Amino acid sequence: MRKVTTLGLLGTGVIGGGWAARALHFGIDVIAADVKPEMEEWIRGAVANAEPALQRLTSAPLPPKGTLSFTTDLKVMAQRADFIQENIPEQLPLKQRMLAEVSRHAAADVIIASSTSGLTPTDLQRDMAAPERFCVAHPFNPVYLLPLVELVGGQKTSQSTIDAAAKFFTYIGMHPLHVRREIPGHLTDRLQEALWREILHMVNDGIATTGELDESIIYGPGLRWAAMGTNLIYHLAGGESGMRHMLAQFGPCLKWPWTKLEAPELTESLIDKMVEGTQAQAAGRSIRELERLRDDYLVAIQQVLRQYNIGAGATLRSLEERLFKDASAGHALPAVESAAPMRLLDAVVRPEWVDYNRHMSDFRYGQVFGDAMEPLFRQIGVDEAYRATGRMYYTVENHIRHVGEAKMGESLYVTAQLLEADDKRLHIFQRMFRGRDDQQVATADQMYLHVDTAAAKASAADPKVRAKVEQILRAQAALSRPAEAGRAVGLGKS
Repeated sequence: MRKVTTLGLLGTGVIGGGWAARALHFGIDVIAADVKPEMEEWIRGAVANAEPALQRLTSAPLPPKGTLSFTTDLKVMAQRADFIQENIPEQLPLKQRMLAEVSRHAAADVIIASSTSGLTPTDLQRDMAAPERFCVAHPFNPVYLLPLVELVGGQKTSQSTIDAAAKFFTYIGMHPLHVRREIPGHLTDRLQEALWREILHMVNDGIATTGELDESIIYGPGLRWAAMGTNLIYHLAGGESGMRHMLAQFGPCLKWPWTKLEAPELTESLIDKMVEGTQAQAAGRSIRELERLRDDYLVAIQQVLRQYNIGAGATLRSLEERLFKDASAGHALPAVESAAPMRLLDAVVRPEWVDYNRHMSDFRYGQVFGDAMEPLFRQIGVDEAYRATGRMYYTVENHIRHVGEAKMGESLYVTAQLLEADDKRLHIFQRMFRGRDDQQVATADQMYLHVDTAAAKASAADPKVRAKVEQILRAQAALSRPAEAGRAVGLGKS
């Protein structure tokens, strides 16, 4: 497969907008094609709406953002794209016709994927040119935050197509799940539909409201599902004997007539109950307001799961490791050849970082300065592999001065100057600036000590690390020492 630098979108809408936002954020150009010219304004708005959440997803160094272009000419999109993602309405004849057409204009080595939630790839690839490069790539809304993408091949799909698609989706921070046998609805939607049918039955029969049924998930199994799914949770329910005991104890319940496999008739009465229930749950909040709320908690959940390297958090951690590795190869980390402070980190003040005045809380300044050290450590060679040997730099002194304010949603960036270093110590001075006006808002005067955790004492850094530290010192030798460095705390003498 060719290197993907431009993603082509066949159709826009909610799913197309989500694909665009995710790809652009991770440095992929996007060309979107839609028969309706007014969809250009829509997709640009969708990308802008997604950006605040994406900015908070990770503080790892990102490549330059991709550029978005729009066309009503399918041929233009197909000829410019390195990978094409179809997102048109879920109508088999329409999809077959459009996929066949785009396949005649795209180069033979361009993968064409469909976002279909239920149609099978064998049916969709029927009339395509080079159908072996087609697969289903079914995402989940919001595509820019949820990492799952189901990859399904048809009878004519090559394994190399599945492998190449998985590589591309992993690159933009997703978790590709290969569905080994094509089946209508794939995997996840079939599971969701089973739950959905039961919801409709219970609302239709007057057993519960939509709000009560959502609470039954939110406060219970939904919390468990986020990290372990259903099967592993049931394995835990069996105690030391695991799933075998679980099935022996609760298996007979499966024969009880609890559930109804057939969906109820969608009568006007049932539709009214569903609409009234969800409107009550929305409590006057607009769809955009609810989308922002959803995005905020999805970011927070993934960051928590990242700490435990499980579920979507493991995908996020893997993405960050790749971003740092790319950056350390020279793609995004600050250059050390120029005599200037290194720009280490770009961040956005998150809602959970602010106090009652809606300004960033004091302790968050330390967090941002600490996060900024990660790319510097990686640049000098202190990465996962180095830390696995039991060696790391630890903070022994940290003096933060607050000289300005940062409000919720404002962009920040951090620069650093390496003042002094020896075999064991690094003396670093950092400055934090607001992005909108380059106003300095804080400084940090820090001393780090290299420690061998196995020996539980300070130790000399590896010679390769030391050599990279010396490279930075030489590059910054002409910089003036910050006047604030080494300042004491106190009122001073009159």
